[in-house]
Amino acid sequence: MIRISGLRKSFGQLDVLQGVDATFATGRVTALVGPNAAGKTTLIKTILGLTKPDAGTIEIDGKIVNGDVSYRRRVGYMPQIARFPANLTGAELLSMLEKLRSDVRTPDRKLIETFGLEADLEKQLRTLSGGTRQKLNAVAAFLFSPDVLILDEPTAGLDPRASSALKDRILNDRAKGRTFIVTSHVMAELEEVADDVIFLADGQVRFSGSLDNLKKTTLQVNLERAIAELMTRGKAA
Repeated sequence: MIRISGLRKSFGQLDVLQGVDATFATGRVTALVGPNAAGKTTLIKTILGLTKPDAGTIEIDGKIVNGDVSYRRRVGYMPQIARFPANLTGAELLSMLEKLRSDVRTPDRKLIETFGLEADLEKQLRTLSGGTRQKLNAVAAFLFSPDVLILDEPTAGLDPRASSALKDRILNDRAKGRTFIVTSHVMAELEEVADDVIFLADGQVRFSGSLDNLKKTTLQVNLERAIAELMTRGKAA
């Protein structure tokens, strides 16, 4: 479980996170949603330890991790756009990641077969299509069987078959007790995998709870309309 309490972060005069409280439960998929500039990226970066908060705490399984980077070994991250060295082949990239980690866990390469990436691993990354690079991005995120996976727009650029396979993998790993934080602008895709929803707006949590509770609260039939209703209420306020 990840528990965030009173998280604040400012950049100059801009207050990006304003006392964020959030819980990401073990064995559940939490959709992190909100309008542009809501603070989603900054929140993810603070969880990853890439941005230092001005105040507040981050706990993983009851242990405060602020300043302690060792927990990162338990986290897999799939950024929206991965910045891999373009001159490497896919095989060289994965080999490099494995050597850097020197992890006791056997690398999990199942997604290579799932996506049919075997032949593409011998090609330089610069020659691969955006969708193929995104598949490789997913392989890297799941490579070390992390306890926590943070996936930022994971299906962007994927064809329907690959997108479906990735969502199946998310659900399969959720059943094994892994914690997922997933962002996407495609609400219909989030609805397929999400158990819980955290809605951010103006650096504050405006809703936190189960997907079913969100629909009941907003009197809407699906996630997209529920989020639209929350955004409308925010403007009215």
